[in-house]
Amino acid sequence: MKRIFLILLLVFCSLGSQAQITNRLRVDKETFLRYAYGRMQEYNPDNLPLADSLYQEGVRQNNFRYKCLGLSLEMPVRFAQGDYDRMDETAAEIKELLADRKDLRDFYFSTLHEYCEFLVQAGRMGDAVLEAREMERLASQEKKPMGRMYAYRIIGLIQSYRNNPHLAIRNLEKAVKYCREARAEQDLPNLYILLAQEYVKAREFPPAEDYCDKAAEYQTFSPAVGVKTQMTRTILLHAEGDQEAFWRSYEALLRDPLYTMQADADDRRGLDITYLRSKGLLDQALAQADSLGTLRGRLEYRHALLADMAAYESAYNTLENLMQEKDSVYIKVQNEDLAILDAEMNNAQLREEAQRLKNRNQLTILLGFLLMFAMAFLSILVQQWQLRANLEELRRKNSEALASRRAYQKAMDAKEAENDFKIKILQNRTTNVLTDYEDFLRSE
Repeated sequence: MKRIFLILLLVFCSLGSQAQITNRLRVDKETFLRYAYGRMQEYNPDNLPLADSLYQEGVRQNNFRYKCLGLSLEMPVRFAQGDYDRMDETAAEIKELLADRKDLRDFYFSTLHEYCEFLVQAGRMGDAVLEAREMERLASQEKKPMGRMYAYRIIGLIQSYRNNPHLAIRNLEKAVKYCREARAEQDLPNLYILLAQEYVKAREFPPAEDYCDKAAEYQTFSPAVGVKTQMTRTILLHAEGDQEAFWRSYEALLRDPLYTMQADADDRRGLDITYLRSKGLLDQALAQADSLGTLRGRLEYRHALLADMAAYESAYNTLENLMQEKDSVYIKVQNEDLAILDAEMNNAQLREEAQRLKNRNQLTILLGFLLMFAMAFLSILVQQWQLRANLEELRRKNSEALASRRAYQKAMDAKEAENDFKIKILQNRTTNVLTDYEDFLRSE
């Protein structure tokens, strides 16, 4: 039994999924296998006892990782049950448990991404936008491209829901950029498939085909990608008007055992309805439309099918209900967007004011530093000039004193020579006088 379970687990992991079942919380192997088993049937109510057992184990052991695993298993079931209050509580508790754990951001971001997807599917666009923006802010602050990839993917899905394919494409392409930065190649094919679908909505078929080709490159490693890519190609063929190729592609999907395992139920029903409608089997298509999970989807398909059946009054009533549904969603989304935009504008003004103040302070500090540097440099120049002038003056005075001393010494030397000469004359005169006197005495 264990061997079968492990084989199933390995097969599922090899198929790949949007949530990517990996041991991001780094729990022990046995606990991770229990969690992975639950993820394989994430919308099954039977997951609730497993989720509760993991959570209670975390309480007993005071282990926040087990609590997070239990909450992660509970959240999809609560979404499927329509218990959005409890779904919100599980997401809030996971955020609280992991708020300060930067080392576990991958699990944190992937769980918030899943929560945002549920919010989008529940029509809670404003909540999804706020969660995505907060995720992008945190990921940007902590330089986590994985979080930024998830955030832009959610914003792309929101724009897709609003029938804004070009805005969806712009955000999904940003998601691809950050996906590559995060080296999360396992998420690339799903992003490529979403981009292909948006290009089909925009009726730009060549780029849609290119993205299908890019996604198909990963099908060797993930057969689920092959199924989703083939579904997208099938939709593309119908949009291009190639009915024969569309029928062949659809019938090939039905023969693929992975089709029912990997494709979303509403996506399969939508493809079934498109096929039956193209074959003229309108009653069967209408029955499929009534089984869709969302009111908006049911109304959209019913309106088109009833018009094909020439049931114009019913088609008109359905269209009226659809427009009311669209209007209510649009007004709600518009009001949420205005509130979000107002908050973002206020935050932007605060950020701009803070940045201006910061720039002004930096400029003041820089100018002060430059002024101090200029004053110090000028002071050094003045001191150097004064020192040079003082040295020149000192040299001049020394030179003059030396010249004066030399002139004085020369004068003294001349005076001394003159005195010597006078002494010699006096001596000669004295000698002559004495000699004359002696001669005079001898002459008597």
